Amino acid sequence: MTELTLYWSPGSCSQAVRVALAECEAQYEARRLFLNEGDQSKPEYLAINPRGRVPALQVDGAVITEVLAILVFIARRWPERVLLPREPIAEAQSLATMAWLSNTVHPGFARLFRPERVVSDPAVYPAVRDNARTLTWSNLQEIERALQHAPWMAGAAYSVCDPYTLVFLAWGKRLEFPLDELPACQDFITRMLDRPAVRKVLEEENSILLENRS
Repeated sequence: MTELTLYWSPGSCSQAVRVALAECEAQYEARRLFLNEGDQSKPEYLAINPRGRVPALQVDGAVITEVLAILVFIARRWPERVLLPREPIAEAQSLATMAWLSNTVHPGFARLFRPERVVSDPAVYPAVRDNARTLTWSNLQEIERALQHAPWMAGAAYSVCDPYTLVFLAWGKRLEFPLDELPACQDFITRMLDRPAVRKVLEEENSILLENRS
């Protein structure tokens, strides 16, 4: 039996991995890191992931990092759950969506949360945040447009793209973006919360997306 250990932190991108594992009813050891206490920079974790980021998934002693890679591993490890499209072009498009989330959407939020990672001069932080906020709102609107044409990010069927997308909608709400102006995203959040695996993880992490929702 495969032994899995997930290193995670509430509200981070590791939430998408936790949802995917819950969808597969996978058994794993969960090791929570407290990022505000610097757990990700401690030697014992850097021995697992030298980049000092979460999530990291240990699989029979081997370590997989980066959300996209972990989600693809889970989808292929439990193919019966069909968490990625089986048709090659649709699968490639799903990977492209997750690459965009990783390479474009996430960095925009990172500049809002941590402008010091971009520039060293605190006087420039407001300009960095202003620029990042404009770009991030544009990215959230792009997610809205995608969901206007299909119920899920990969099209007609739920996939690992969806919990990954949900992370950024939660971040958008946390940073007070006007998500009420994105009705397709609101409907998407409702569909996600109707999934037991999603709701279970979000309740455990006390997600901001649960506010004012039954």
